[in-house]
Amino acid sequence: MTPIRLRHPQGVSTIQVNFDEDFKVQDLQQEIYAATDILPSRQTLKTGYPPIALEIVPELPISSLGLKASDQIIVSENAPAPAAPNPAPAPTAALPTPRTAPTTSGPDAVEVDGSFLIHRIVPDDNACLFASVALIFEQDMKKAQKMRQLVADGIKRDPETYNEAILGMPPATYISKILTPATWGGAIELGILASHFRTEIASIDVETGRIDQFAPSGVSDPENRCLVIYSGIHYDAATLAPMADAPSDWHQTVFPTRSADILDAAKRLADILRAKRAFTNTATFDLKCEQCGQGLKGEKGAQAHAKDTGHTRFGEY
Repeated sequence: MTPIRLRHPQGVSTIQVNFDEDFKVQDLQQEIYAATDILPSRQTLKTGYPPIALEIVPELPISSLGLKASDQIIVSENAPAPAAPNPAPAPTAALPTPRTAPTTSGPDAVEVDGSFLIHRIVPDDNACLFASVALIFEQDMKKAQKMRQLVADGIKRDPETYNEAILGMPPATYISKILTPATWGGAIELGILASHFRTEIASIDVETGRIDQFAPSGVSDPENRCLVIYSGIHYDAATLAPMADAPSDWHQTVFPTRSADILDAAKRLADILRAKRAFTNTATFDLKCEQCGQGLKGEKGAQAHAKDTGHTRFGEY
């Protein structure tokens, strides 16, 4: 017997599977039923990254599923089939709309090959870029300060690239500021973090739909990429899950760069957020310095004020 790990709505379980020809798919379904209380008729089984639905033919041997001993099966439960309704007039024709996650609340999401790319919202606390990257690479947005330290270390290691002209201030001053929890991050930080994790970071701008791709330095063709969503003043992450309401530890956060479907899905997710006006035009929005109370206009005004005063905490009016 071979152990197979299950992820299901109640948690994580391990079942024992026999890979010989006498062990049928229906036997696997019964083992899953014993571990999850999900009836075989209502089981949806997926495996792989991104998760792909298994084609279930109960009478076939388990080898028909192409499973290996190291695989993990993601189990979800289908809703029971509704009773047949009374005949009703045919609906009028309507224009098709992009399919989103079948939920009425929670974060926005779009379907990708049977899974869902989900807008993962992080706190609006001036550390959003670092929290988003920590969520992606550490599965814990509370490790934002660790991401700040990685940026500081990256600047120290490469003073030729990250000089005063690039940083806009002496490197020591920049490092001191970026380690301060109230300081925002941007393109410089994304580039350094991409290099550290040797993973492309694709930043999707909600207002324009533009995708800025930060490639790791010294890597001509990175194998993996991750996604952050930029609203003009805030960063969030985008991750893939087998179900729209899947637990956070079910989410895939890094994707092969060869998977163009992920970038297409990210653009569709940005379309949804843009339609909700979930962005801020940084050239015209009104800001207030939370340290001295001065009113400011746009990102440039905030940057000039920070340079003149050293203040780094700003809020939107």
